[in-house]
Amino acid sequence: AIVFIEDAIQYRSINHRVDSKSLWLYRWYYSRTCQWILSLTITVILALAFIEEPSSLTITSDVRYRLPAWNPPCGLTESIELLCFLVFVVDVSVKSYLIGWKEFWKNKWLMAYILTLIVSLADWIVSLSFFCKESVRIRRILRPFFLLQNSSMMKKTLKSINSTLPEMARWVIAQKTSFHLLQDGCDNQQDKEWVVYFRNLPDSLTSLLVLLTTANNPDVMIPAYSKNRAYSIFFILFTVLGNLFLMNLLTAIIYNQFRGYLLKSVQSSLFRRRLGIRAAFEVLSSLKETPATNPLCSFQHPPSPEYQSHFMQKVQFAFGHRYFGYLGNVVALANIISICVVLVMDADKQPSERDDFFLGAINCFFILYYLLEMLLKILAMGLKRYLSYPSNRFDGLLTVILLILEIATFAVYGFPHPGW
Repeated sequence: AIVFIEDAIQYRSINHRVDSKSLWLYRWYYSRTCQWILSLTITVILALAFIEEPSSLTITSDVRYRLPAWNPPCGLTESIELLCFLVFVVDVSVKSYLIGWKEFWKNKWLMAYILTLIVSLADWIVSLSFFCKESVRIRRILRPFFLLQNSSMMKKTLKSINSTLPEMARWVIAQKTSFHLLQDGCDNQQDKEWVVYFRNLPDSLTSLLVLLTTANNPDVMIPAYSKNRAYSIFFILFTVLGNLFLMNLLTAIIYNQFRGYLLKSVQSSLFRRRLGIRAAFEVLSSLKETPATNPLCSFQHPPSPEYQSHFMQKVQFAFGHRYFGYLGNVVALANIISICVVLVMDADKQPSERDDFFLGAINCFFILYYLLEMLLKILAMGLKRYLSYPSNRFDGLLTVILLILEIATFAVYGFPHPGW
């Protein structure tokens, strides 16, 4: 039920395994630590482009003052890349396992993820075979895919663009028709200045596309205008219709398609949230509530002891308060600082010249404080409640180990004294 609620909060699909081990793996995979590691790996593999040959790590871009860029030795970036690939292999393996075999075949992104990894690993092996001297590295082109497949927003953007393509194709046909009008009317023009802009169809398309921004106006029109002033009519109509009609039409097409897809995306997200909440409700409602256990209640720590004495109640309140724990953290920090200061002061002295009296005394003081803190917490919280907190178990274990080591030190070397 908790996993379904988390799916609802994050707008995730509930089509995944629900056995206990899979649920534990699912929560571990979507934990902050794992997602942070995955994001860091994607950042590292994209950042390799800055240090790989040809490296762009130079202070200035001016070729007159730029020193030769540092190129990493063969195997350095490849090792980092291999570690990133291993993380991606684990990522796609866990994802594929959690959603199941049937859902895997429906997920085109996962299949593309696996194909990208296979091609990248094959290209990586080829690089090592040529001792990093190959001229083409296919895997560099595929690296942005790792960022793409891990971002739901970028996936939605791609789907929106894909849904816009049919409408954009009609706009391109309209533009191309107007381009051909000029191209057909100017096939017989052999002027050198004219050839600069309309040498062939691709150059003509490029020149007219730039004309839509008026960046090359009126230069692109002058050769034709010099031959015949009637050509100005086409350029005027093309510019007016292109800027006021076709470009606005393109903007309207993109906006309309994106708005429609955004509405569908929001509806899909809300449906996933409702589905996750409904699934959690069905799981909880299927459990039979008994007086001993309540499925709606989380783990409860054992209760603290109840003292009748007013003085003991004040002691319990004082040493059971969280501020007493904060005080212990401050004392631990003071312990670390004092040890560092003593070690720095004795760094230049020979072992025979050192006097560990002060260090032994402060160690004894802090260990006694830790022991007293543990005993007072047990007194305030009770032994069962004290041990129910992992942090208390950790502190108590360290305190016992330090106490044993300190007693052993006294047994061998005696109590601290000047010249100890």
